[in-house]
Amino acid sequence: MQRNSGRHRHDLTAIARRVMTERGLLPDFSPAVMGEVARSQAATADGDPGARDLRGLLWCSIDNDDSRDLDQLTVAEPLPGGAVKVLVAIADVDAAVTKDSAIDGHARHNTTSVYTAAVIFPMLPERLSTDLTSLGEGQDRVALAVEMAVKDDGTLAASDLYRAVVRNRAKLAYNAVAAWLEGTGAIPDRVAAVPGMAAQLRLQDQVAQRLREVRHHHGALSLETVQARPVFDGEVLTDLEVEETNRAKALIEDFMIAANGVTARYLEARGYPSLRRVLRSPERWERIVALAAGLGERLPAEPDAAALEAFLTKRRDADPLRFPDLSLAVVKLMGRGEYVVEFPGQTVPGHFGLAVQAYTHSTAPNRRFPDVIAQRLLKAALARRPAPYPSAELEELAQHCTEAEDRANKVERQVGKSAAALLLEPRIGDRFDAIVTGASDKGTWVRILRPPVEGKLVHGADGLDVGDRVRVELIGTDVEQGHIDFVKANGGSQTTGRMGSEKAGS
Repeated sequence: MQRNSGRHRHDLTAIARRVMTERGLLPDFSPAVMGEVARSQAATADGDPGARDLRGLLWCSIDNDDSRDLDQLTVAEPLPGGAVKVLVAIADVDAAVTKDSAIDGHARHNTTSVYTAAVIFPMLPERLSTDLTSLGEGQDRVALAVEMAVKDDGTLAASDLYRAVVRNRAKLAYNAVAAWLEGTGAIPDRVAAVPGMAAQLRLQDQVAQRLREVRHHHGALSLETVQARPVFDGEVLTDLEVEETNRAKALIEDFMIAANGVTARYLEARGYPSLRRVLRSPERWERIVALAAGLGERLPAEPDAAALEAFLTKRRDADPLRFPDLSLAVVKLMGRGEYVVEFPGQTVPGHFGLAVQAYTHSTAPNRRFPDVIAQRLLKAALARRPAPYPSAELEELAQHCTEAEDRANKVERQVGKSAAALLLEPRIGDRFDAIVTGASDKGTWVRILRPPVEGKLVHGADGLDVGDRVRVELIGTDVEQGHIDFVKANGGSQTTGRMGSEKAGS
């Protein structure tokens, strides 16, 4: 039964709130939290005389068009011999969020902001995340600064970390900056308005590409999965739009990966524990090997990041249209990341997908609680104080953050599926090309290509595995539960382990 199209956003918001509660997450801030927020103030330079005054640098933020919770700023300066000094300023959330306060308790419970198709459930109240702890344009803010000297070959010559006072000179957006850098768009107005900002961004882009080349040489994976963004016309859901990767997003990603590595090594060198983000060797490497074999390529019997990256690069060049499908299959087969504690003198697994050993989440404290934990550990190390969390508490937090992040991801996926079910309601009986994205005792899931929607294959799944392509027919949707059901289409073809170049159709 068709629902009132004028209430799409309202209906999806109600579903999101229900699913948040069902998953054990808090959709609302308590009165105690809001009382603390009313008394909160931004950290100022006057309150931190030891902070370096870096307000004269050409700092900028690059984020989504509508983002106001700005976690980091970046700037770069040439050094002798072709090296470049890169600075990343990270919002000092801890200055406004006291450990064990009501605000901290809410953030600790949810551990992350939850971004659903209709509504965002921020980890921190908006007065903090979009104002007092945000590195907003034209605002003087105290921050943690990560300094990196990047040599002309893309390797790090030196690094440091300290407190600083910064000022965002230009709030920029990914798509506009990327189009300009790639030569397909005009210079953004905010870039043109700030003398020297254009040259600054081009320098940052050059350094980011150097960092990226080194990471991929060591096996960092070139993955391009499909991310669907709901498009609303007022209250009406009209489409699911694929979010493309671009050069500006890559720039920030490269700087943040480098800064997170510096954070982990800084804590390790000073004898402090850290909450590491790890991705172990792929859980189903043998299936990744089989996918490669289906494309006429060979991978070693044991997990090898460099070999997998070489295979991915070759496939991206050979078949860019279907590369996101292959990427999705590999992501599903690698398993999920997790948080673990690395104590002094110990070594934990690194991050297989990023090809880095020392890696922590520290650059997004407005929306991730592990980053707040890292910030508090860093500030303790800077002040030579004891770690703010006992060992047992850190281990409990690592497990809790992993589990809560998983619950948040499930909320986002379920509400995304409700939005997709809403969009597909009028298309029962239509047929689509699809890729198998999950296969287990719990069932088989497929993703159709246009629109990019995932659903369950309730009939005809025998013999299918992740990465296979199949023709399916839509037989039902359940918006409330986010269920989308397909069956293998009569006479539908199946291609095992192949990502063909035929066009998707419906």
